[in-house]
Amino acid sequence: MRDKIRIGVIGGSSPPSEALEQAFQVGRLIARAGAVLVCGGLGGVMEAASRGAKEEGGTVIGILPGQDFQAANPYVDIPIATAIGYLRNALVVLNSHVLIAVDGSYGTLTEISYGLIYGRKVFGIGTWEIPGVISTSGPQQAVELALKEAKNAYS
Repeated sequence: MRDKIRIGVIGGSSPPSEALEQAFQVGRLIARAGAVLVCGGLGGVMEAASRGAKEEGGTVIGILPGQDFQAANPYVDIPIATAIGYLRNALVVLNSHVLIAVDGSYGTLTEISYGLIYGRKVFGIGTWEIPGVISTSGPQQAVELALKEAKNAYS
């Protein structure tokens, strides 16, 4: 797993159904490409992306805010309990080569900010429109760009 591309999927915990479908498709595409999906391990966008990845036989790492690794959504293969709350957002970023943001609120904004601070490219689907976030037309383009960036930057 050390040599595999890791794509962080970040987004809202209570998103609209369209964002859930987009996250699911992102997860599927990540797994099809043979990359590892990294997320916060809980519900909403995180769970939808995890489910998509698992349906394609992918691997999912969930970095959890609490101290109970069993609190991860059922599609997480490797749950990591941190007991540090929202500070775990930095760990999601640091354990990803690149990020894809789907929808999201302030927690997602912190992950985007950490991504930009730590030099990770952030590709967005219906998320915060701020400098540094590269807007995409949807899951296909977001994953294609993320894979290309990760391969160029980390190979």
